[in-house]
Amino acid sequence: MKRVGAHVSASGGVENAPLNAQAIGAKAFALFTKNQRQWRAKPLTDESIGAFKANLAKVGIAPHHVLPHDSYLINLGHPEAEGLEKSRHAFSDEMHRCEQLGLELLNFHPGSHLKKIAEADCLARIAESINLALQQTNGVTAVIENTAGQGTNLGYRFEQIAAIIEQVEDKKRVGVCLDTCHTFTAGYDLRTPAACDQTFAEFDRVVGFRYLRGMHLNDSKPDLGSRVDRHASLGKGKLGWAVFRYIMNDARFEEIPLILETPDDTRWAQEIEALYALQEG
Repeated sequence: MKRVGAHVSASGGVENAPLNAQAIGAKAFALFTKNQRQWRAKPLTDESIGAFKANLAKVGIAPHHVLPHDSYLINLGHPEAEGLEKSRHAFSDEMHRCEQLGLELLNFHPGSHLKKIAEADCLARIAESINLALQQTNGVTAVIENTAGQGTNLGYRFEQIAAIIEQVEDKKRVGVCLDTCHTFTAGYDLRTPAACDQTFAEFDRVVGFRYLRGMHLNDSKPDLGSRVDRHASLGKGKLGWAVFRYIMNDARFEEIPLILETPDDTRWAQEIEALYALQEG
């Protein structure tokens, strides 16, 4: 089964996220377990943790169909010691919050070299950061999101993601989330079935579908290879519907969270319905 959802609000407490997902007809969802634009957050209370688990069961969404996203402030490849230590501490805290909630995945942007260290050194730092976080937690997989390659962000080439995974010690607890907008603006075409065949074959060859743990389904405002991260509502950007039809009818994308991060949340229920309508047979 395809598990389509969206990145829903956790305003008022993480326990509200499953109910917000249910309200739009989602079979999966993403959330922030803390404020994504602040370094520190109050610890999760026993009450919130219990209510989250109860609501998750109530709406019938399994923990492995939830794809939490970490803070935007974190840079696991930070070139400076202070920034790196702060990022590593925050990332481990986010992994621990997922562990407390009984969740199995944590999605994150790999990191940026800030023009201060070599790309290879930054990728090695990211891998080392993942190793440290995995040593400090149990049961949660670190899910690397491919990026658009904006600025000095790494992870926009499949080879960069593969280089990180190669240096992660516990291969069972590292995975990948492919964002359709990021993939396209990083230079991988997805506008036709033939282009999808080629791009996903390259992903499988370089990284491997065995590592795919989730996807972000977004259309793209910028053009192919622009290395600019600007999401569009489905069918309203440069991608069109072909890639989404492809994903909804390909068995390689079964039983992983397929998450909308499109800009107009009032359209999410409609977009979820439209995605399921693309299924053939």
